[in-house]
This record gives sequence, C-alpha cells and structure tokens, in this order.
Amino acid sequence: MPATPTPSAPRALIEVDHAGMVYQAGSGPVEALRDISLTVNEGEFVALVGPSGCGKSTLMRAMAGLRPVTSGEVRVDGVPVVKPIPAVGMVFQAALLLKWRSVLDNVLLPAELAGLDREKYRERARELLELVGLGDFAAKRPGELSGGMQQRASLCRALVLDPPILLMDEPFGALDAMTRDDMNLELLRIWGEDQAAHGGKRKTIVFVTHSIPEAVFLADRVVVMSPRPGRVANIHEVHIERPRTAQTRASQELGRMAFDIYTELSGSAGRGDEGRAGPHW
Repeated sequence: MPATPTPSAPRALIEVDHAGMVYQAGSGPVEALRDISLTVNEGEFVALVGPSGCGKSTLMRAMAGLRPVTSGEVRVDGVPVVKPIPAVGMVFQAALLLKWRSVLDNVLLPAELAGLDREKYRERARELLELVGLGDFAAKRPGELSGGMQQRASLCRALVLDPPILLMDEPFGALDAMTRDDMNLELLRIWGEDQAAHGGKRKTIVFVTHSIPEAVFLADRVVVMSPRPGRVANIHEVHIERPRTAQTRASQELGRMAFDIYTELSGSAGRGDEGRAGPHW
C-alpha cells in the first residue's frame, strides 16, 4: 500500500528577526519598534492590530524596505531588506489615484515607474478591473468613481505587476461600513481567484487594521501589538472555516475571538479605555 504523502512544511516568506526601529524626531529619538520577531509564511493572510502609535504601519514599511530597521533584520525570501523591493505591492488607506489619469492608466502606473513596457501589462490591468467590477470604468477619471470603486482601482494597481506579497495599511478605514464589508469580501475573493489563476498559490498578505472583527474575519493569524515601543504581545490563530462569507461575520466563533482580542487590548473585561485611541469594534 503506497505511503500517504506528508504535507510539506509552510515556507517562510517574510521573516522579522529581533527588529527594532528608532527614529529622530524634533524632541529627540523615538523608539517605534522593539525586538520584534515574526514569520509570515508563503500564501498566509496575517493581520496586525494594536493601539494607535504602536508601530503597525512602521513594521509594514520595514517589510517593504521603505523604512529599514535600525536593529535586527527583516528578510524577504531569505534576502535582507535594506531598500524597496519589487516583490511587494502596497495599498494604503487613501486610494492615491492620479486625478488627471484614467482608471486604466492609474492601474498601469507601476509598470511605467519600473521602466517596463505598458502594453505588456495592459491586458493584465483590464483583467483585474473586470475582476473587481470596474471593467466598464477603465476610461473614467478617479473623480467619477465612488470611494469604494477608487479602492478597487488602487488594489488593481498594487496587483498589476503580480507581486507575491501584498501589504495593506488600513485600506478600507475611510470607507462606510457597508462598503468596507463589501471590500473585505472582494479582497478574499481576489485572494482566492489569484490562487486559482497562479497554479494554486495565493499571495501573501499582511493587513493593518484598527478593526478587530475585520482582522479576525480576514486573517489566518492575528498579531496583537503592544503600545509603543511596538512589540508582538500575542498571536492568535484563526480556525474559522474558509471560504468566509457575510454570514461568517455573525458567527459565535468570530464574535468570541474578536471579543477575546478586544479584552486583551483594552485591559479590562470589555469596558475598554475611553482615554486611549486604539482598535475598535
């Protein structure tokens, strides 16, 4: 009888090894991150939550090479990150589309900036716009799109060069609640579509959010960071079945886990700290 194949171990794609970050401010040095160690595996969806100012965005920028750490090391695919790397696509809270360019031309911007032939990526850009429901808006200007549509276009722009890593810094934080929920489902759909379209491989996503339920709904693991200097306070494995749907948001399992993380961060039995800005329900 043939032996049952042993599942291969997950491959570490992003490795943060005892990383620290100190930067100079007008009042003197500020320690943003301290002794952070974290591994993100290939194809994994990891969410970062924590109080405002704890260094979530700083850590993400260190992963992208936009702000190198001042101690320790960050590695992507085994290579130390010391400058911006092409393997990363980034999506920010603001869509940051160029208002004088069409939606299609905005999506093609990364190819231009990388000195690549736009025409080779035009079909890919149109496919992505179709995927997110913007196929009929390729010739429109950003001002003709709603906020949610602009974020869809921003997501297409981050994906057009097909980077293996997607870093998302509160990408839906400025949207209304219903649009945000729709974008969560859209992101998971694209993540799954990419798996099918690229030989079974999903992109690796690191997602910063202040919304604990959003983090639990989207992620495989939720990393809880401490107040500044930011450290990894805890990591929660999310064992909620995929695919996740609108009904998943109402599940007891999601609600219980989100409440546990909220309680952990607030430092009290659900009452929170009204004097401190931080993750919210």
